[in-house]
Amino acid sequence: MSDCVFCNIIEGKIPSVPVYENEHIIAFKDINPQAPTHLLIVPRKHIPTTMDIVEGDMKDIIPEIFAAVKHLAGQFNLEQGGFRVVNNCGKDGGQTVDHLHFHLLGGRQLTWPPG
Repeated sequence: MSDCVFCNIIEGKIPSVPVYENEHIIAFKDINPQAPTHLLIVPRKHIPTTMDIVEGDMKDIIPEIFAAVKHLAGQFNLEQGGFRVVNNCGKDGGQTVDHLHFHLLGGRQLTWPPG
């Protein structure tokens, strides 16, 4: 999708700082970090929201996202202190980019409730 910022990042049209990628996903540093470590994990396939995930995505993409979370938590030394994984769905859920993505946040004490 030409107007999707994450599709443009995936296609290399917008620069990013990738930290992990494979056939199904890419992870990169958030440009407006809310924690010392703030990464975005994004499927290469354009999926607008969590509600648009189909059965094939459950098999091929979602496991890759959580494998990346585990890998990145280790790479960024988050597993000891802990971290948060967030997916915002829809406008009222706080989603600002209509492309499925997960935030991995850590490196400090995170508060609850988040907002």
